[in-house]
This record gives sequence, structure tokens and C-alpha cells, in this order.
Amino acid sequence: MLQVCDVKKYFGGIKALDGTSLSLGYNELKCIIGPNGCGKSTLFNVITGAMPPTSGQVIFKGENITARPPHKISRLGFGRKFQVPAIFNDISVAENVEIAAMAVQTKKSLWKTFSQKIDYTTFDKHLGNFGLTSYRNSLAGELPHGLKQRLEILLLIISEANIILLDEPTAGMSQAETLETAELIRHVQKNFLTSVLVIEHDMHFVRALNCPLIVMMKGSVVCEGVYETIKDDSEIKKAYLGEIAC
Repeated sequence: MLQVCDVKKYFGGIKALDGTSLSLGYNELKCIIGPNGCGKSTLFNVITGAMPPTSGQVIFKGENITARPPHKISRLGFGRKFQVPAIFNDISVAENVEIAAMAVQTKKSLWKTFSQKIDYTTFDKHLGNFGLTSYRNSLAGELPHGLKQRLEILLLIISEANIILLDEPTAGMSQAETLETAELIRHVQKNFLTSVLVIEHDMHFVRALNCPLIVMMKGSVVCEGVYETIKDDSEIKKAYLGEIAC
């Protein structure tokens, strides 16, 4: 579904990305790990059009989408979650979901969005699957942090994203919330036929995801593999201990 081909992103003499290549298949879940400053978030910015690469290509479903505007890339089926939840804090959980549902059904027409009728059976099923039924009428801004993150992932599903990029989705969560989020992401990938690419530092979460890992250092991918193999790599251990520059 997604191919990143020898992407470079330079900021003057700083090589944020230095020949990064990776792929993500249909209905596949992968997790990117690496030290702070190794280019993970810059990679997401390039993929989603937030910044153009210095060189290289981003291919989506066989089509070159390199440096397209973010809104056009989003309409192809990309959904991105940042570390800070991007939800409507001043309205209810139900209204957040309702807005997302109306918007995706009517695409570009604002007038049709306001006149659209919602399938509340599916609506309530989604709230139940994401553990938000009892918070249906609560203000989104008053939710505990972990539930805000969960709501934002639900909004991406409602928007019919077929590839989701999650940037540290467990930031600020307790250990219990972290493990619940790992389970939720696996549920999303399996039950909504969605491809998911995750950036994360929390190795408890990474292990719980139980998916292929991509290791980045110094702006490029240095290896791929499963957790049990990568965790014993001496160079990766040094990087996380700060003994290797990012």
C-alpha cells in the first residue's frame, strides 16, 4: 500500500532523513522505533505532505504522491494522529463522532454535511467497540487522557482512513492504558482492514503490539524484525542508552 523510496530531507547541513526506505502492506501493522531525533516524525511529515522531501519518493497504491498538499493526501485515505489529541473539546463525545461521520459521507459539500442523516446503529456500535458508550454525552475535553487518545483513533476510523499514522499514541498514559491502547490498535487493524504505521518509544507498548518493527537511526532505516530479535541487538541498546548519536 505504501512505499517510501530513498527519501532524504535536509535542513541546511542537518540530515533529518538520509535515504529512508520502507514499505507497508495492505491491512498490515508496523511500528517504527529509534532514538529521539532520528527522523521518525519528519518521516511522517514527508509522507503526509506536511513538508516536501529533498529527494526520494512516496508511493501510495502504486501512485507517486510525493509533496502533494496535505489535504489532497488526506483525501486519498490517510489519517494521522499526533501526540496531543486533536478532538473537539467543547462538545460531547457523541457530537465528535457525529461530525466525523457527517463529514465523510458528504465529502466536500458543507451544505450536505449539515443536512446529512446519521446511521445511529453503526454510530453506537463504534462507541461500544472503543469503550466510550458511558461517556457518550460527556464533554470530550473532560475525558481522561487515555480516553481522549481512544476517541481520536475512533474519529480516524469514522473518517474511513485506510492507512493510519500514529505518532506516540501512548504518550502520557499509565501502563494499563498503554496496554489497552495496544489491544485497541490491533483491533482496528484486524477488524477495519486498515493499515497502521506507529511511532513509539515505550517498549512495553511495542512488545504488546506484537508486530514487525522498523528501527531508525541517523535518519535512515537500519534494520527490520520482530521484538525478540531486535531487543538483543547491541547497537540498538547503545542507541537507546544515548551512547550513539541520533
